[in-house]
Amino acid sequence: MANQEWKNETGVTEFILLDFGNDPELDPLLFLMFLSIYIVTITGNTFIIVLVGANRHLHTPMYFFLGNLACLEICYSSSILPRMLLSYLGRGRSISVRGCLAQYYFFGCLAAAECYLLAAMSYDRCLALCRPLHYPAHMGPRLCLQLAAASWISGFLSNSVLTCLLSKLDFCGPNKIDHFFCDSFPMIKLSCSDARVAGLVTSVVAGVCSLPPFLLTFSSYLHIIATVMRIPSATGRKKAFSTCSSHLIVVILFYWSILVVYVLPHQDKQFKPHKVFSAFYTILTPLVNPFIYSLRNKEVKEALRK
Repeated sequence: MANQEWKNETGVTEFILLDFGNDPELDPLLFLMFLSIYIVTITGNTFIIVLVGANRHLHTPMYFFLGNLACLEICYSSSILPRMLLSYLGRGRSISVRGCLAQYYFFGCLAAAECYLLAAMSYDRCLALCRPLHYPAHMGPRLCLQLAAASWISGFLSNSVLTCLLSKLDFCGPNKIDHFFCDSFPMIKLSCSDARVAGLVTSVVAGVCSLPPFLLTFSSYLHIIATVMRIPSATGRKKAFSTCSSHLIVVILFYWSILVVYVLPHQDKQFKPHKVFSAFYTILTPLVNPFIYSLRNKEVKEALRK
């Protein structure tokens, strides 16, 4: 009973997110930078959704998945960047424990969903380029809906387990999180209860959500590259490689940064570099995906002209 009273008296009710620095002089610069990133991210992805929905020539499996990805990126960025912008405006960097758990839940769900969705997109492109004659029969509307739904549902189900484990942890000591959003390992680091199970489950679930999709995506692009190599025209090969290489670079950055942060052995002294890696999959990827996947495509350019 005495132990319970001590926890109630000293329990942490809010966290302080340190973001990318604690220098007030840098706040206006960081605010403008992240506001620009957020505006471009939202505008670019919204533009893709509207364009795909309004142009019937883009009602194909590839653009169906791109529309889903754009919607996911909007939600993804909105779960992190608005709070950062408010903190740089002087609204304070504190966030309640429940608010922190809510942010982690939505961020984690969307990150896991993106892993699966990128794998589905790579599978679609592999079928389209490597087996064009069988593509219409294999990639029908029903399969597209199933793959998209499975990506979203799997992401939300997988992170529900982790959020439930984190909600059972006790926080009764330091409350400063050296990160720009609420993530699992920073919260586990501040817990005053036994968090080994939560840390282990976080790594396992992150590995299941990222490693198999990454291997599927990478193998799909290997098949695509092998097919491109058989194109007789040098111009055709160059054009195909230009598109595939840009896709592959973004995909590798996304998956690799997640694997580095969540799956590889985690040590406290390595945490600050993890903040940099986290920026790749939380800020950079949603920003560049509309340009990499859509705005370089011939069909999108034609739709824009019309």
